[in-house]
Amino acid sequence: MAHKFLGVVTSPATLRAQEHYYGRARPVPPQAGNDPLGPREAEFIAARDSFYVASVGESGWPYLQHRGGPAGFLRVRGPSTLAFADYAGNHQMITTGNLASDDRVALLLIDYPNRRRLKILGHARVEDARDHFRVVERVVSPEARPDVERIVIIEVVAFDWNCPQHITPRFTVAQVASIVEPLQRQIASLQAQLASVATSKQQEGAPS
Repeated sequence: MAHKFLGVVTSPATLRAQEHYYGRARPVPPQAGNDPLGPREAEFIAARDSFYVASVGESGWPYLQHRGGPAGFLRVRGPSTLAFADYAGNHQMITTGNLASDDRVALLLIDYPNRRRLKILGHARVEDARDHFRVVERVVSPEARPDVERIVIIEVVAFDWNCPQHITPRFTVAQVASIVEPLQRQIASLQAQLASVATSKQQEGAPS
């Protein structure tokens, strides 16, 4: 799968840099067709509660934005399609504006605890939620639908799994709680046992 990804992003300048630093260039021939997402990618995406999306505006400047939500808010709608709901934010509309002039996006999804990351290239379009209620129904849970302003649909071109090097493990509050709570219960149980033993000794030593 990385051959398609590298074929899309590798440029003559990239090859010159490779030759300068490593002594030889590694050209990648163009690959026909797009990369379909498989079960491994779908499972990974469904478990993520955040990702980063990059776009390029009419000014030529790249723009990187964080998106977060409940695990699985980035929906896999097929082997070549992703979608997520967009809500009211700071009203800057930079990503939405960028996509109106250049629909190319790059996504970065990271599993910090397990040190895994997935890069995705695609073409994105923004649909007004008021005009596409049926799409909203398929992408957003019922309780969140009233707040949705837009739906972003991404047609996947290529993806690549990155190496785990330099990914610092990080954990969410929920992940830490799942580890700490059993220990807290065990500590509470031991404290109760100690208190019971102490009470018994006090009763044994008390004058009759």
